[in-house]
Amino acid sequence: MAPRPGAASRFGATDEPRVRRRGLLAAEWIKLWSLRSTRWVLGLGILILIALAVQSSLDTYGNWPDFGPQERSRYDPMSEALSGAGVALLMIGAGTVGALTIVGECASGLIRTTFTAVPARHRVVLAKAVVVAAVMLAVGVVASFSTFVVSQAILSGRDIGISLGEPGVPAVLAANAALAPVAALVGMGVGALLRHTALSVVSVCGVLVILPGFFKPTVHQWANELFGYFPYYGWHSCLSQLHPQKAAALPSTAEAWTGFALWPLLSVALTLVVVRRRDV
Repeated sequence: MAPRPGAASRFGATDEPRVRRRGLLAAEWIKLWSLRSTRWVLGLGILILIALAVQSSLDTYGNWPDFGPQERSRYDPMSEALSGAGVALLMIGAGTVGALTIVGECASGLIRTTFTAVPARHRVVLAKAVVVAAVMLAVGVVASFSTFVVSQAILSGRDIGISLGEPGVPAVLAANAALAPVAALVGMGVGALLRHTALSVVSVCGVLVILPGFFKPTVHQWANELFGYFPYYGWHSCLSQLHPQKAAALPSTAEAWTGFALWPLLSVALTLVVVRRRDV
């Protein structure tokens, strides 16, 4: 008797890749949360970001009567939710977690066991990237909304707070949340390339935060367009503002979001190349 249609996919080899894919994702999830540093960095990081938002909002609340008409007209309440210092902390923390997902496994030798069980290394890397991106996106969403809520609650005492439905607010919150997975995947690429804990953390800090700080608008338009693709620069100059300024030396919204997409994609591609060609 011939098997019914779909029976092979239910019991045979057709279903095996799906099981393996779920197993890979589950394994990467366990490995990520088995790192004690993951829980500490993410937990303390969110609390520190909220504390920075509270402090910045309270400073503005106290100094608001001293603001002149020009300062008030230019004031952006979203700047209190996530400041430059908060973004630097968020990107360094997320990048560090991303780097440790590779470096920690290489240092412990667990990577050999993983590749023995799953010889297709690209599948391991992709599963790791999916788990890291999903977890850090959740962290970014929590950080983005929590800092927004506490900052606007404080600013509302001066009638300068804004609501979630205000024009431009969802876009800024989305950019704030996207910083975490972008930085984490960049960190994963750096960790795969260097495979050294301290050097990877320092390099992540340099690439994501310090290097963009050296770039300022210049008379060369090609340089301005290149600088606009750095996530930190694009966020600071465009995506973090309710009403971004438009100038030839500043990145456009499209350029900033393109940079947000290109950095993690290129980092995952780098990780794939390095892991497949390098001995463990």
